[in-house]
Amino acid sequence: MRATFVAEVNPIKVTLLAALLLSPALQNSHATTRVQRDDSLKAAHEAYDVGEYAKAAQLLQAAAMQNPRDGEIHLFLAKTYYELQQNDAAVVSAEKAVALDPQKSLYHEWLGKTYGEKAGHAGMFSALSLAKKARKEFERAVELDEKNFSAYQALIEFDCSAPGIAGGGEDKARPEIAKLAALDPAEGHYAQGNCRRQKKDFAAAADEFTKALELHPKSVELIYDIGDHAMKHDEPGMLLIVAEQGAQLAPSDPRALFYRAVAFTLKKERPDDSERMLREYLQRAPLRSTFPAPWRVHEWLGRLYENQQKTQAAAEEFEASLKLEPKSKYAREALKRLKKG
Repeated sequence: MRATFVAEVNPIKVTLLAALLLSPALQNSHATTRVQRDDSLKAAHEAYDVGEYAKAAQLLQAAAMQNPRDGEIHLFLAKTYYELQQNDAAVVSAEKAVALDPQKSLYHEWLGKTYGEKAGHAGMFSALSLAKKARKEFERAVELDEKNFSAYQALIEFDCSAPGIAGGGEDKARPEIAKLAALDPAEGHYAQGNCRRQKKDFAAAADEFTKALELHPKSVELIYDIGDHAMKHDEPGMLLIVAEQGAQLAPSDPRALFYRAVAFTLKKERPDDSERMLREYLQRAPLRSTFPAPWRVHEWLGRLYENQQKTQAAAEEFEASLKLEPKSKYAREALKRLKKG
C-alpha cells in the first residue's frame, strides 16, 4: 500500500499570503475612508467659518460615526457645540477627544474651556466642581506643551479671576505670568494686563496691553481681545494699533474693519469710511464668541449717526441693538437722550 502524505500547512504563511492578496482591496477601502473623512472635515470647516454651526455639527456627527476614534473630529465637534452654546454636548465631545489622545495639549485646553462655559450656566455647587475641573485641564494643557500660550493665558485668567475656593488665586498667577513672560514677553505683558483687568485696575491693564502691542504679539485673538478692552474704555489710539496689527496677521479677518471704524467714531473722524466698514463687517463677520456681536455694531452705528446729528438714523440703530441685546445699557440710555432732544 502506498503511503499517503499530507503536507503540513504553515498558518503564518497562509496569513501572510491572505494579507498580500487582500491588501490592495484594504488599501483602497482605507483610502476611500480617508478621503471621505477629509471631505467631511473640509465641508465642516467651510460651514464653521461662515457661522453655520448647525450644519457643521451635522457633518461632524456623521464623520464621528464613521471615525469614532478620531480625536480631531471630536475636538472640532466640541468647538462647534461651544459656539452653538450647547454646553453639555461640547463637554462630552471634548472629553472624548481627551480620552482618545490624552497627550494632546490642545484637547485638554478645550476641555477646560467647555467646563468653564458650562460652569457659567450652572448652579453654585455644580459650577464650583466644573471650575475646578476647568483649571485642572488648563494646567494639564500647559504641562504637556508650555508653548501652548492660549492654554497658559486661560490658566492665568482663571487664577486671577476665580476665588480660592474654586482653585484660583492671584498668588498662583504671579509665577505663571513670570514663566510665560520668559517664553514670550508680549504674551507676558498681555497676561499681566488681563490679570489687572480681572481686578478692575483698568489703567494698569491698559499700560500692560500697550507694552504687549509694542512687542507685536503673534496671536490675532490676543490682539483683538486688547481691542475689546480699548473699545470698552474709549481708547481710539490703541484701537487703531489693534486694527493695523490684526490686519497684518490675518488679512481676511473682518475684525480690523470693526475696530478701525470704532476708533474713527470715537475720534469723530471719517464718518463715511466708518459707516462703510461697519456695514461691511456686518455682512462678512460670522456669529462667533470671539467676534464683536451684531448688536454691538448697531450700537456703534447709532453713535456714528448721533455724532452727525442724524437723530432718526441713530435711534433706528440703537433700537436694532436693543432688539438683539435687550441688556445694552448704552443703547437704552442713548434712546432716552435722543427722545429728550
